[in-house]
Amino acid sequence: MKAGSNLLNAVSAIALSAGIVVAGAGVVSFATVTVAEAAVISRVDVRGNSRVDASTVRGNLTITPGAQFNNNDIDESVKRLFSTGLFSDVRISVSGSTLIVEVEENQIINQVVFNGNKKLKDADLKQVVQSRQLGAYNDLSLQADVQAIRDAYSAIGRSDATVTTRLVPVAGGRVNVAFEINEGDRTKIASINFVGNQAFGDGRLADVITTKRSGMLSFLTRKDVYDEDKLRADEELLRRFYYNRGYADFRVISSFAELDETNNEYVVTITVEEGERYVFGDVSIESTVPGIDSDSLKGLIETRSGAVYSAKDVEDTILAISDRVATQGYPFAQITPRGDRDYNNRTISVVYLVDEGTRAYVERIEIRGNTRTRDYVIRREFDLSEGDAFNQVLVRRAKERLEALKFFTSVNISTQPGSQPDRVVLIVDVQDDSTGEFGVGGGFSNSDGFSATVDITERNFLGRGQFIRASVGGGEDSRDYSLSFTEPYFLGYRLAAGFDLFKNTDSSYDGFDIDNQGINLRIGAPITENIYLSTAFRYTQTEYSDVTLTSITSMPERNAVQRAINNGGHDVASLSYTLSYSTLDNRTLPREGVSAYLTQEYAGFGGDSEYIKTTAKANYFHMLSESADMIGQVSVGAGHVTGVGDDNLRVFDHLFVGQKIIRGFDTRGIGPRVFNGTTEVGAAGGTTYFNGTVEVSSPMPLISRDMGLRFNVFADAATLYGNDISAADFGTQTLVGSDMEWRASIGAGVSWASPFGPLRVYYAEPVVKESFDDIKKFGFGASTRF
Repeated sequence: MKAGSNLLNAVSAIALSAGIVVAGAGVVSFATVTVAEAAVISRVDVRGNSRVDASTVRGNLTITPGAQFNNNDIDESVKRLFSTGLFSDVRISVSGSTLIVEVEENQIINQVVFNGNKKLKDADLKQVVQSRQLGAYNDLSLQADVQAIRDAYSAIGRSDATVTTRLVPVAGGRVNVAFEINEGDRTKIASINFVGNQAFGDGRLADVITTKRSGMLSFLTRKDVYDEDKLRADEELLRRFYYNRGYADFRVISSFAELDETNNEYVVTITVEEGERYVFGDVSIESTVPGIDSDSLKGLIETRSGAVYSAKDVEDTILAISDRVATQGYPFAQITPRGDRDYNNRTISVVYLVDEGTRAYVERIEIRGNTRTRDYVIRREFDLSEGDAFNQVLVRRAKERLEALKFFTSVNISTQPGSQPDRVVLIVDVQDDSTGEFGVGGGFSNSDGFSATVDITERNFLGRGQFIRASVGGGEDSRDYSLSFTEPYFLGYRLAAGFDLFKNTDSSYDGFDIDNQGINLRIGAPITENIYLSTAFRYTQTEYSDVTLTSITSMPERNAVQRAINNGGHDVASLSYTLSYSTLDNRTLPREGVSAYLTQEYAGFGGDSEYIKTTAKANYFHMLSESADMIGQVSVGAGHVTGVGDDNLRVFDHLFVGQKIIRGFDTRGIGPRVFNGTTEVGAAGGTTYFNGTVEVSSPMPLISRDMGLRFNVFADAATLYGNDISAADFGTQTLVGSDMEWRASIGAGVSWASPFGPLRVYYAEPVVKESFDDIKKFGFGASTRF
């Protein structure tokens, strides 16, 4: 750049000495006087301007009357005048003691219009072009606008869009600018080919990357839009995938896309070299920092000798050690893993070195690209702020947290030097994603018929990171309404506080309708990265309407309703806590990891019920076949409720088990029942349940994985037993099925990761059941994003 500037100055000097002035980009004018040495002028004469004031011209000159100037000053003045975008030509000459500046003004843009555009609205295109109404017309800017429009169409998968311009002069030196657009057809991705992969099939690797092959519904997902930056990001996804599965030598040899202009389709080819698969060898910690005991840190190691090598386990270990030594007063300590490969035994021994790192501080955190999400929503995911010690591990953790929010399509954090050698500027580049969801779910029961639920969810309300959901649902005999709100950073702390308002009616009971309404207040906080604790206070008011006591065939229900009517309704006030744990690799489609929760609820804060209820569930996911993408799942669960004090539990406070726990059975489908002689009159509920599920899922055979269809087979088992209803409430009726009797079902289903969200359909056949159980063999559900 400097050499080019010197050359331009030299050319200007030669031209001036010959009576020629170089005016900007290729405009050459003849001057009346040669300026070879420094000169002085007494006045500046501006000519040719009509709209632009002469003072504006003079203000962009580096030459002033009474001061010496030379060729460089003339050259710089011409550049400045052209850079204003106001002029199409500039000529500077000297006549005696007068500097003559002759300009030709650019035309003023009267109007900018777009013709032929349907896929991109006018408002979208106006954001990408430089030409503006009442702005100066410029040929170079116009050509840049043409390319910007083409780039915008390429971003939505229309690489063959063409753009031409048409100028229409109008009065007063103005011009209308029209962009004529031919949007063309969508540029598809015909295929994605992997070369060099042996351990994992093409289908499995295609699941890892975000670029997808074009399919029937690609016009909705837009995942088949080719983008070079996205392909580079896919390379990184492949690296992490292989690094976490033992392939420490993996590398991407090349990745490119070829456009078949005849068919307007890309063919993407990714060539990889997998290398050998490694396991961890010896793992140890060494510290050169006085005061840090290596032995005390060994419990933080996530990498175990003999386990398959995983880059994520190494990163988790570095993070855990960094956190520990920082709390011990060493914020600048740097943890560096040193790997030693044994190529013969295919092992990698790792030594974690704890050293004094470079002292550097965060000067500022600069956030870019967020058009919707507020800055503070992004900043609060960082465990460091301006002035804190710079820690690369904490930066990586912040990136993972931002990605986990699912607010952004991309998150990139880079660093730049600050104002001092020990200062660092963090640059956070994000791109907002859609965070709204529209959901619909339903099922069919042989007793209740069809039911449906519709809900609207926004996970980033007004860009504040707040969660809000409104839901309406029901079936032939029920109606449900709810409104939920969550503030994830209550009072500026990592406390998720929120409330749920709910109301539901159920007229499926004989002789009465139930109306429930109430509020649930909750607050939760992470204990570690994997453990979360939440507490809630719930108040429910139950009223009974359209009561005909003689029509209530179940005596326990009749007595419970009678007591509630006498008391003006039945209120329950409870306090609960939930402790949850998760190591799932993906919450949408887990392939590896464990999730579990334990909930305990105590009711008795001034309400009409007093009990302790405990429920728990654990899920384990494991990849049965990487090449076939076959996932195994084992789930177990349990629940128990017991009364507090001398009173028995009322029937409605018992546990009920149905299709949510064991498929193939209806709501309240299994467990103890009330009988009047040989006739069943209602479900009595139980005090204890256990359940288990074994499930295997894999992509649908003979169908492209890009469709997102998965087939699953399952086996469910559950038991619900025990009962704490007062014997007096049964009267002449009897309780059946209170013993521990297991039910079981087997079935199959299909899930579809559709553009509208996940869809699920299943059919379950009970294979172990009791004669009084209620059966429901078919179920389905759906949700979608917007």
